[in-house]
Amino acid sequence: MIVLGIDPGTAHTGFGVVIRRSGRLAALDAGVIETRADMLPERRLGVIHGRVADLIDEHEPDALALEDLYFGQNARSAFAVGQARGVVMLAAGQRGVRCAAYTPQQVKGAVCGNGRAPKEQVARMVCSLLALAEPPASDHLGDALAVAICHVNRAPLGAAISGGLKA
Repeated sequence: MIVLGIDPGTAHTGFGVVIRRSGRLAALDAGVIETRADMLPERRLGVIHGRVADLIDEHEPDALALEDLYFGQNARSAFAVGQARGVVMLAAGQRGVRCAAYTPQQVKGAVCGNGRAPKEQVARMVCSLLALAEPPASDHLGDALAVAICHVNRAPLGAAISGGLKA
């Protein structure tokens, strides 16, 4: 199973491509899509959409997993993240790739066993689970890999549950 994990944002969209082979996890690709603050919003979204579309075409993931929108204190920031999520989902939809969304607590729980784990612990666990030489260079990168790990680990359970319901 190949999963493209996305930590959406207008300025920085983290991505991580994770594969499960023979019960082991590995990172195939990871990075951050950056857009400049002086770009028009529609241009920033176009860059994000185009890069995600390229990643989907390149890696042919079985699923795309996104971190769910967290509103916090700043509604303006939340709307911008929502727009970034929208263009990511559009790229997936145009290519027939299913999307799944996970809250930050679900991601932390899946990766660390604790939904309130600090970012440093998430980064260490991502490094350990993917056998990386060093922790992810940025929070956006680490979060994207963590979202992909979350989906890879939850997908077999989801398939078993939905398969069991159909029987």
